[in-house]
Amino acid sequence: MKIALIGYGKMGKAIDAIATAKGHEIVLRVDVNSQHLLTRELLGQADVAIEFTTPETAYHNVLKCFEANVPVVCGTTGWLDKLPEIKALCEEKHHAFLHATNFSIGVNIFFEVNKKLAALMATQPQYDVSMEEIHHTQKKDAPSGTALTLAEQLLATVTRKTGWVNEESGQPDVLSIISKRIDPAPGTHSVTYTSGIDDISITHTAHSREGFAAGAVTAAEWLKGKAGVFTMKDVLNL
Repeated sequence: MKIALIGYGKMGKAIDAIATAKGHEIVLRVDVNSQHLLTRELLGQADVAIEFTTPETAYHNVLKCFEANVPVVCGTTGWLDKLPEIKALCEEKHHAFLHATNFSIGVNIFFEVNKKLAALMATQPQYDVSMEEIHHTQKKDAPSGTALTLAEQLLATVTRKTGWVNEESGQPDVLSIISKRIDPAPGTHSVTYTSGIDDISITHTAHSREGFAAGAVTAAEWLKGKAGVFTMKDVLNL
């Protein structure tokens, strides 16, 4: 498979190493200093593009992939306001787009555990719930996209919480998400239910970027030749 890598920071390099080891060919590498390479002609050489950049550039990068009719796997977070537009355009023009806030297989299983626990705790009002996420200091957005996915899942079920804030909250109907930036943490997410009697907590801790990178390559392999809007739930059949 021929892959275009849009974004060639630490994650892009990790994806490069895993994809190359699996026998795929990287036909285009675009970093912050080589945006001029993001043309229809060069993108068109690829079977699929993998996009890990910044919230400010992801939208335009995905549009360029659509223009080149190249399926795109996008792992950039922090641009949720533009996602509905991208998904609608993808469906209308029969492109292929797969977006995930986290490509780790373990995290996607963690999402399913989070939904199950939230359903169980929805009828237990004696428990308050809060969240914490820890990432390296280069992480651009806070809360992380993974934390927002966890929060959305929780809020959909635990109706005594009506919204979230990215700080300690003294309001019983507001979910508190605490974001910490500590090097070299690749990513830790915890959801904790607390009562006067006990605590129940679930945590996912990443040990390296490899899990995210491997999941992105798996997603690219799965997306090749398809049309539509997809997530890691589709890839992993969850």
